[in-house]
Amino acid sequence: MQNRILPAFAVTAAMLVAAPHAMAQAAAAPASSTPGGIVVPGMAYANAQAVVGASAAYKTAMVQLPVTYKAQIDAVNTRRNQITAQLKPLYDKFEADQKAAKPDANALRAQAAQIQQLEQAGEREIQQMAEPLNVAQQYIIEQISDKLTASTQQAMTKRKITLVLDSQSVLKADGVYNLNQDILNELNTLIPSAQLVPPAGWLPRAQREAAAQQAAQAGAAPGAAAPAGKAPEGR
Repeated sequence: MQNRILPAFAVTAAMLVAAPHAMAQAAAAPASSTPGGIVVPGMAYANAQAVVGASAAYKTAMVQLPVTYKAQIDAVNTRRNQITAQLKPLYDKFEADQKAAKPDANALRAQAAQIQQLEQAGEREIQQMAEPLNVAQQYIIEQISDKLTASTQQAMTKRKITLVLDSQSVLKADGVYNLNQDILNELNTLIPSAQLVPPAGWLPRAQREAAAQQAAQAGAAPGAAAPAGKAPEGR
């Protein structure tokens, strides 16, 4: 099946936080060197998304997921094939009418609109059918990424790193600064496996936070709009 949901997760702010005493130790540490030049102590870069994707928990889950959600995957593939079969004669007729000696522009526009409407309706249906699988993927990623901050901190401590940069923002650097494997080793220890099936009613973090924000706003609105009570009369 075509997976249209791409997991998205950001580097946590804690990855960039350094303890003052650790920074002082790094400043006092002697600089080492490699064939590429002098190595600045206490600095590294990492790619959080790559680390999560390379984790044992993620790889194992991606192998188990098609087995656990086989019924949903089979249903999605069957329905997608049905929609493709339904659209094929419409595509064939549209292409044939386009090649006519005198194509009817109005008829072609109507056919194109019908095809587009069926495609969009089919895609919505497919996405709805695949929702349990998509939610499971996000649940797996969230479990692993929740351990990323602790894993990064442990790797930083062992390597005496005080500053970790996002590798996407590093133009070029010697491989000695790469902290990915160190973080990965810690991550595999903290979470060797992940659960595949989320609890009933579970929502991804972004949706939970949005719902909480809406609830907070809804709860604050009545109080803000409530008229002031009548002041007590003096004796």
